[in-house]
Amino acid sequence: MSDTLRFLYRQFFLTPSATDPHQHSLEGRTGIVTGSNIGLGLEASRQLLSLRISRLILAVRDLSKGEKARRELARAAPWAIIEVWQLDLSSYASVQAFARRCDTLPKVDLAILNAGILKVEMQINQSTGHEEVLQVNYLSTALLAILLLPILAKSSEKSKAGRLTIVGSETAEWAKFQERTSKPILAAFNEPRYFDLQDRYYTSKLLEEFFVTSLCRTVPRSKVVVNIVNPGFCYGSGLHTEVTGALGVVFGIYKRIIGRSTAVGARTLVNAAVVQGEQSHGRYLSDCAMAPFAPMVEEKSEGAVAKTLWSEMMAEFSFTDAERIVERMKA
Repeated sequence: MSDTLRFLYRQFFLTPSATDPHQHSLEGRTGIVTGSNIGLGLEASRQLLSLRISRLILAVRDLSKGEKARRELARAAPWAIIEVWQLDLSSYASVQAFARRCDTLPKVDLAILNAGILKVEMQINQSTGHEEVLQVNYLSTALLAILLLPILAKSSEKSKAGRLTIVGSETAEWAKFQERTSKPILAAFNEPRYFDLQDRYYTSKLLEEFFVTSLCRTVPRSKVVVNIVNPGFCYGSGLHTEVTGALGVVFGIYKRIIGRSTAVGARTLVNAAVVQGEQSHGRYLSDCAMAPFAPMVEEKSEGAVAKTLWSEMMAEFSFTDAERIVERMKA
């Protein structure tokens, strides 16, 4: 079966199941969801509350939109502590500040890193010098994941291992990743000749898969279970807000015909963070089950490309304790 037929089969004939609150109670637990004021993040937050999570951090860029989401969620979950914290993945300083604030919590049991963007035109982040989709979807997401590791590991000292779920996409399979032949790789993302709005998003999701496989060769599942999940193609996510005009109308219709609702897509996020056990560590999940990574990752996860990406990323994060944190997780 071709990639396209497999995609359409999953979209039309597979419906992820909701997590059963009678079997999976989150009472007494604390969770974080990034990008949680809209779309998949908002729906995942709603579902975590349906499992009676006690404390939920809504990590958002726009505090006013986050507060609106908090009020909506609080009406259905008056028992829960729901907080809105600022997190701007365009800024390393914001990522670091958010992680430091998380470290003040008694514990964090789970984190769903959902926030991501798609850009119609190439844009360079003025504070980091990197192309913006690469910055938000890959670099800042990876940095946040690493900084949260020791915080999530505190949960494993008290009960079961903490859970870190990164929201990926099956579009990683379709990435061309032409930049991989460049030296260095990350700098090549700033070259206009490589920028294509679709492929840049696909490639950012492919890089997330490389990151998870590399990270989990060091981080033991006994401390933090790290996985990456594909929610499927969803309408109502807000991801394609920059696609406007006639193309936006056509794409909107396509999404409604092919797409799942964000409520259904969010079930996969909650399943990955709550239901899946230690066997999901370092694995790719789709439709609430383990599945293969993108072929390029399967073929090159231990090769030169993966090693170069990891090396360049650690060099990028040299202003933080990222490399030291990862090494300490071995002990």
